[in-house]
Formats: sequence, C-alpha cells, structure tokens
Amino acid sequence: MKRNATALWKGTLKEGNGVLTTDSKVLDNAQYSFKTRFESGIGTNPEELIAAAHSGCFTMQLTAYITEKKYDIESIETECAIDFQDGSVVSSHLTVRGKIHDITNDEFQELVTKAETSCPISRLIDTKITSEATLL
Repeated sequence: MKRNATALWKGTLKEGNGVLTTDSKVLDNAQYSFKTRFESGIGTNPEELIAAAHSGCFTMQLTAYITEKKYDIESIETECAIDFQDGSVVSSHLTVRGKIHDITNDEFQELVTKAETSCPISRLIDTKITSEATLL
C-alpha cells in the first residue's frame, strides 16, 4: 500500500507560498507558507501535519490493542504536540484521554506505552516520544 501527497511551492522561502494536496483530497490545495510555519498565518505546516499523523496513528494502534483485550471503548482522544527547534523535530508528546469500560488504569497505561512505541508513525519519526494518559 502506498499513499501520496504533493507539495507545490511558488516564490522565495519567505515571500512565497505553497499548497499541499493528498490523493484522497482531504487536503486539497491546503495553504502553507513561511508564516504558517515560523510565525502565525492562515494555513498549515509540516509539523502540524506530523502531529495529526502521529495522534491519529497512535490512537488507532491503541484502539487495536484495547479491542484485542475485548474492552468496550467509548472514546479515545489524543493530542500530539510536536516540538520544532533549530530546524529539527526534537520531540513528540502525546496526551491521551480514554473512556474505556472495565479496564484498569494499570492496563490502560501499559497499552498506551505499547502503542507509543509500536505505532507506524512512532517508528518513522526519529525523535523523543513521551506520553501522559488519563483514564476517564
């Protein structure tokens, strides 16, 4: 399975801008620029997209592990904070809130840690990954 996205950039780094498009068209000419990456502007940036990918991938992996244990999942919400410093992604922090019936906090924490290290995006990014999880 392969997934594709295209970036089109026009102009210089600081004055130019670009658009991102995915084959699925979920991103369809989504705007990004120097301002959206390093200042504040309307549009997205690569680090925000990594955060979305990491939170989504991790949440699906955690869901798979909880489902294998046959627990009833009401909801799992994961926020991902990507820390971008000096031209590098230096860390990814996952904040997880789960509503899962009958699971113990210890087992939930164990599955969070397992998903943190094994989801495909965690394995892709070469950075420090941390998490904090709350069972609601």
